[in-house]
Amino acid sequence: MISRHLTALLLASLLGSWSAAALADTAYEMRVDGLACPYCAYGIEKKLKQIDGVDHESLDIDLNTGLVRVRVADGVTLSDERLRQLFSDAGVTFRSVERTPL
Repeated sequence: MISRHLTALLLASLLGSWSAAALADTAYEMRVDGLACPYCAYGIEKKLKQIDGVDHESLDIDLNTGLVRVRVADGVTLSDERLRQLFSDAGVTFRSVERTPL
């Protein structure tokens, strides 16, 4: 009985630590103009993947709406100025960003 109780406590502790780490990430949802073709999307993808802490698996670019979504690791911040420069270098125009802690 005691070992089950200790196992349950250990499991709860591990899950709590994992949840806190998962919540530390931030999702960015950015609106851009000029996202006209897959080549434009590739340019944005290439620039974002150069940033340490960007989750490559969560990167999503929607050509139809000009919406770019990405998740970054804890401690990584993408400022408006950095995003404006990144999108300008990729050949599109940065319009807005929404940051959501996860």
